[in-house]
Amino acid sequence: MTDSIMSKAATMEIPINSNGDTGTLAEDDSLEQAAKLQWNLDEKVGTSRGTRDLQQVMVSGPNLNETSIVSGGYGGTAEGIIPTSSIKGPAVHYNAEFNKRIPVTGIGSNMHHSSSSSSMTAEEVTRGVAVEKLETMKKWGFNTYKCTKQMISERFGRGSRTVDLELEAQIEVLRDTKKKYESVLRLARALTNHFYNMVQTQHALGDTFADLSQKSPELRDEFGYNAETQKLLCKNGETLLGAINFFVSSINTLVKKTMEDTLMTIKLYENARLEFDAYRSDLEELSLGPRDAVAMARIDAAQQQYQVQKDKYERLRSDVIIKLKFLEENKVKVMHKQLLLFHNAISAYFAGNQQQLEQTLKQFNIKLRPPGADKPSWLEEQ
Repeated sequence: MTDSIMSKAATMEIPINSNGDTGTLAEDDSLEQAAKLQWNLDEKVGTSRGTRDLQQVMVSGPNLNETSIVSGGYGGTAEGIIPTSSIKGPAVHYNAEFNKRIPVTGIGSNMHHSSSSSSMTAEEVTRGVAVEKLETMKKWGFNTYKCTKQMISERFGRGSRTVDLELEAQIEVLRDTKKKYESVLRLARALTNHFYNMVQTQHALGDTFADLSQKSPELRDEFGYNAETQKLLCKNGETLLGAINFFVSSINTLVKKTMEDTLMTIKLYENARLEFDAYRSDLEELSLGPRDAVAMARIDAAQQQYQVQKDKYERLRSDVIIKLKFLEENKVKVMHKQLLLFHNAISAYFAGNQQQLEQTLKQFNIKLRPPGADKPSWLEEQ
């Protein structure tokens, strides 16, 4: 009877639930009842052999890591056997001494812990980025509020502003000069367009005179003289167009790039001046208030911000002064050359001095495109 009970205990199926844990079914109870019954029998008989057999059976009993689970019943085919080592999730061991199930953590729990840690790290990074953006927006809104308040106060005459009279006068002169140079540039472009149309008309007229000279024998000489004159004027006109185009290009660079760059620096300087005055006014208001601990902390923070804005304002002010100086020197140098070119080219053309006109272009290193080369070749475009 004892052997049959032990055989049943050793060969009993161990049911597995969906999570890989052993199920507490009737077989567990029968196994425990069998162990208890054997223990009682050993106590009554009093033999050590029975005790050793029971301990050996319990130690060598079913182990989840070494046995197989039979899905189709005991003695089924090999296809129905599932090795327990392939099942993920927590498993249990039977302790022979206490007959208790001890959960064992495996790879599945480690993977779950790793994925949880990575998800928490991603959440922390996302949260840090969101907090940084929020702080940036908060500082931007606070700074915009202060500058808007300062600008409104200045317009209504209630707030004071920092003024550098000499620098402000130079800035106004530059803006007025830029407007006048833009007017010169616009007129020079209009002159170029009109003169180009006149040269094209002269070219067509010279071709017509040459054709009539061939078809009208009685007026051949007259048409021939006029055809030669128009062709010469057309050639000189193309030379003058080269000089005017060079003049327009230089003025455009001076106005649209050099002056515009200086004005951009001036705009940054004016914004820095407005921020400086806004933080200065804020510091003055806090200095007139109470002197408790909270107020002193605010004054210290305002003093730091004031110093930062002051350094920024002075740096940009220095940049504006330097750029205005270099701009004035560059403007005088460029305009001296371009005005001399324009005068000599116009005078030589209308005086009919072709040699002087060509000499003027050589003096200023101006190269003319050959006829029919208005568009670059496909090799130049590569």
